[in-house]
Amino acid sequence: MSRWKGLPEELDPRVRQLVVRLRRVKDHSGLSLRQLAAKTGYSTSSWERYLAGRALPPREAVEAMARLGGDDPVRLLALHEVAAEAWGKGAERQSEPAGDGTGRGPGPQSPPPGTKSGAEPETKSGAEPGAELGTGLGTGAPRPHGRALRITLIAGSVALVLAVAATVLLAVRLTDGEGGAAAADLTASATTAPGSLKESDRPRYTCRAERIDGRWYAGNSRTQKAVLANGHAGPEVAEAQCLLREAGLSPGAVDGIFGPHTERAVRALQKRANLVVDGIIGPHTWKALRE
Repeated sequence: MSRWKGLPEELDPRVRQLVVRLRRVKDHSGLSLRQLAAKTGYSTSSWERYLAGRALPPREAVEAMARLGGDDPVRLLALHEVAAEAWGKGAERQSEPAGDGTGRGPGPQSPPPGTKSGAEPETKSGAEPGAELGTGLGTGAPRPHGRALRITLIAGSVALVLAVAATVLLAVRLTDGEGGAAAADLTASATTAPGSLKESDRPRYTCRAERIDGRWYAGNSRTQKAVLANGHAGPEVAEAQCLLREAGLSPGAVDGIFGPHTERAVRALQKRANLVVDGIIGPHTWKALRE
């Protein structure tokens, strides 16, 4: 099992969710980064950046990862669409009309010309001379000027609109199939921002634990598949906090916000249940919480 470094604190929860899932699929495949590069055509250093949350992988790379790791490509691509929307918005906020005056191109968060919003230019495996695993250094990109910059901004906006439309269509299709409920829970938890509501407007949660059909429920959510991580908020988080209390672990206040106290309690539960200790609530951790 790989020992992954922590993801950047400022990383959007929707992007964090995709990166965590890709890390799990990579671990499940048993492939090293070099083997992954050889089988997908994306360089070793590119995969290092994707799995460290410093760059958004292309759709084709995500699909190839799902195939190699035996994961459901539909669900993984749905996560990618949501993450692409969040990444695109972050790139628009941080982009500048010109360089920094040093002669270098735009910063790592600004999408270079000719690429989709939030994605970096790709090279095939072995095409980056001198690149080393763990450095996270890429090649420089020319700075856009004048008309080229306007074309880049327009193309990024169009790509963002298409990504949002694709996400909506995919969500509608999933609701007609077997994974509909899970996709709905996932999208809801990924788009809930802890700071989006005033303190007085935040919902109040209570714990009413009862055992139904051999499983524990606390009255806030009946999900068993929603993926939750530090930074998420909503009734699913409150449900997990109540169940952690029932298990004798302290997640802090039952406020529906997944913070450091809740993450520590989740890790303690995972260690007790002999699960992967990553502080992220997925199907296996939900099963341990409800047993």
